[in-house]
Amino acid sequence: MTEQKPLVLDIDGTLLRTDMLYENFWAGLGSDAPQTIKAAVSLFRDPAALKSVVYEIAPIRVDLLPVNADVLSMAKDAQSQGRPVILASASDERLVQAVADHYGFDGAIGSKDGHNLKGSNKAAALVERFGEGGFDYAGDHPVDVAIWDKSDRAIVVGGANGAADHYAAERVRHIAAEQKTSEIIRAMRPHQWVKNVLLFLPMIAAHQFDLKTIGLILLGMMSFSFAASCIYIVNDLLDLEADRLHAKKCKRPFAAGTVPIKTGMIVCAALGLSSMLIGAFLGWAFFGVVVLYMILSLGYSLKLKRLRWIDIFTLASLYTIRVVAGAAASQVDASVFMLIFIFPIFVTLGCVKRLTELTLAVDDNRLPGRGYGRPDRPDLLNVAVLGMVGALVIFFLYSFSEQAQTLYPSRWLLWVALIPIFAWLNRMVRLGWYGKQDYDPIVFALKDKRGIGLLLITVSLMFYSAGLWQQWFGF
Repeated sequence: MTEQKPLVLDIDGTLLRTDMLYENFWAGLGSDAPQTIKAAVSLFRDPAALKSVVYEIAPIRVDLLPVNADVLSMAKDAQSQGRPVILASASDERLVQAVADHYGFDGAIGSKDGHNLKGSNKAAALVERFGEGGFDYAGDHPVDVAIWDKSDRAIVVGGANGAADHYAAERVRHIAAEQKTSEIIRAMRPHQWVKNVLLFLPMIAAHQFDLKTIGLILLGMMSFSFAASCIYIVNDLLDLEADRLHAKKCKRPFAAGTVPIKTGMIVCAALGLSSMLIGAFLGWAFFGVVVLYMILSLGYSLKLKRLRWIDIFTLASLYTIRVVAGAAASQVDASVFMLIFIFPIFVTLGCVKRLTELTLAVDDNRLPGRGYGRPDRPDLLNVAVLGMVGALVIFFLYSFSEQAQTLYPSRWLLWVALIPIFAWLNRMVRLGWYGKQDYDPIVFALKDKRGIGLLLITVSLMFYSAGLWQQWFGF
């Protein structure tokens, strides 16, 4: 009887809202990047062997992979009617079997022994096992036409680019793919671009406010924004498992499967290239800073963020590089004192970031993909306070420098400015300790009205000390 015919499901893009080869590849990059890259290059023309090798490098947790709820529901309904449900995928057979076992399906067929079970190869295997027309098949890709031609019913997930439109309507069932390519904008995290206002600091410190300088810095911000989005995508792809274990990050586009990993990889490459092209236009000095930022960010994503304390100093370096980039883009000299002053501030903010994550953690275990647990909160608080005190001392010493004497005739106002600087840093640390701010302290700082007020008071005092208010407004 027709209703007893097996229901055969593809996995990638059909049962699951992801692709297991790409999942394995990025998991491999996170655990053993050299071996994964070597395998990808050497076995590029042998997909079955590549899938086997990357599976062995970094097995993935199938229970965390995002599932298409409609396809799963269809499969469970079929089983309740006595129909066997079989998974047939071009992924490594061991991984296919693991997915079948997890969902309680009745069988699994996958790639093995150098035989890539895709397209016509999969069609031949299914016909040999069930006979032509002896099964229904659910797939999502134009290559699945070869299998639909041999199946009784074609179940098309996501449209398959219209590849199944020529079949009679009674032979086809359509199911939504639950993927939204438009979500790639969210994956780029454009709200994080506000951090690139740090590029303006050298211009502000040098009191050089001409249109040319502002225009160059805006181009620099564009380059850094593209570079940052590129790295955010890389970071999300490397952190798929950790994000899926996180209460909030599990909703990120790649972790939730709302954006295909392949789409993310293409957009990532385009963003990186665009960033470097703009960087080259702004000069080799700026280009070098952008490349350094991307390399350090990649190192952070691959390894450094998992190392206690090193991750915080790396974060502080990434923020400081933005200030250096502002100087390189605008060709304004960055004061050594300014760089020494802002680095401990960013160390403090790095500690605040971890404090926030730990305060909001549900238990004392180490955070997924991080080197800290809740018992580390007192140590992080101590380092945050040391960074805050260090920044204030350096700012005070700067007020006696030759540059300060030249730029700020009323130096006593710089000492007054220490008060709102301390108030702002203390507020950030306190809110982090109590878990009352965003996971990214820079983004939070640029939305925090009280904090912005303290920063504006600081800048106003410095401008008044420099005589800029008198120069611009006559008072």
